[in-house]
Amino acid sequence: MLTEERRILALRTCVLAGRLLIENGSNMERVNDTLDRIAKNAGLRKFQAFTTLTGIVASSDDLPNSQVADIRRRKNDLSKVAAVNEVSRELASGLIELPEAHAQLKSIERQTTDWWQNPLEAFAAAILSAALMIVFTGDVVDWWAAFIIGGLSYAVFSFVVRKFKIQYLGEFCASLVIGGLAILTVKLGWTQNANSIIIGGVMPLVPGIPLTNAARDLVSGNLISGPTRGIEAILTAVAIGSAIVIVMRFS
Repeated sequence: MLTEERRILALRTCVLAGRLLIENGSNMERVNDTLDRIAKNAGLRKFQAFTTLTGIVASSDDLPNSQVADIRRRKNDLSKVAAVNEVSRELASGLIELPEAHAQLKSIERQTTDWWQNPLEAFAAAILSAALMIVFTGDVVDWWAAFIIGGLSYAVFSFVVRKFKIQYLGEFCASLVIGGLAILTVKLGWTQNANSIIIGGVMPLVPGIPLTNAARDLVSGNLISGPTRGIEAILTAVAIGSAIVIVMRFS
């Protein structure tokens, strides 16, 4: 027989796991499945959860009150998604108990970005920009410009998002940097094709994860988060495209 304290802890653990998954870019099918598994292994009866991109409401017949979590910020950090899934699997296999699972989830929540991760992400974005420019355009001459501009623009994106907490503003500013530097290098005679550099530079900013999650949510029948994620992807595309158009219009 579960004590009331353990039932409350189980419900809080479910809500915390769901919030971490949504905040870090998981699709809703994974969120609902993880919450159900944690609730089942914690011993909650008739667990119910209503999950959206902006909040979670969870309840159980074992408790008279529901647990609610407000979600205001979202990003794509799949390492945290994998860590939450690992905690869920360890709880299901009996390797850890419920209090330890909750403690591990709180530890995941407190994890912050190390100082070396932002430069590493910018370097990865630089490699991606150069590689995809060659793949999509066949231009092997200006790869170095796409490499530098792609990495620099992603660093600008990361800085703006950390400073202002607005992802669309970061994508807009990064795209301004991409368009401005690409056109500048052509005018200076350093490169030949600004369009190719722009195509490569914007690739790290393209909302691949939101588009994938929108499609998965729609296919799984989630008609709330699916269109919402699709709108997020569209707004990202608008931010990128409008910045490039502004630069090209006034260059």
